[in-house]
Amino acid sequence: MHAELHPLTPHHLPFYLAKPGETDWLMIVMGIFLIGAVLAVGNIYLRLHTLPERMAHKSQKLQFEIVAVLGLLALFTHIHLFWIAGLMLALVDLPDFGTPLGRIAGSVERIADSATDKDVGRAEDEVKAAEAEMALEKMETNLAKESTVPKRGISSHV
Repeated sequence: MHAELHPLTPHHLPFYLAKPGETDWLMIVMGIFLIGAVLAVGNIYLRLHTLPERMAHKSQKLQFEIVAVLGLLALFTHIHLFWIAGLMLALVDLPDFGTPLGRIAGSVERIADSATDKDVGRAEDEVKAAEAEMALEKMETNLAKESTVPKRGISSHV
């Protein structure tokens, strides 16, 4: 090869044009930029896609699980209606029926336990009262027997 340039070649070439046999730095920089851009757009897409899940994370467990399943269905089937349904479900606060019903069940259980304890106490009191009554009846019958038996007294010979 000879060192002379072609006569029609401009004398001032831009810096980004690589000379023959040298590394094309612009292509390397643009390749890195393209990889970074694809990763950034994918990250934004996945963050937007998980928006309903992140919103429902603060709510009840059942609601969170339903929203998560809808999000996965939308991701794998590409049916956007699942994502919209998950977003709507995440936005709506479902009433919490579980906590009050659990508290009511716990209170009823405590009442039943205390009533059982009272019944046991009452039964023990009744047994003690019956034993005391039987002991009293025995004492009364013993006293009655003693009073009906003639007493022997000391007799005089006079």
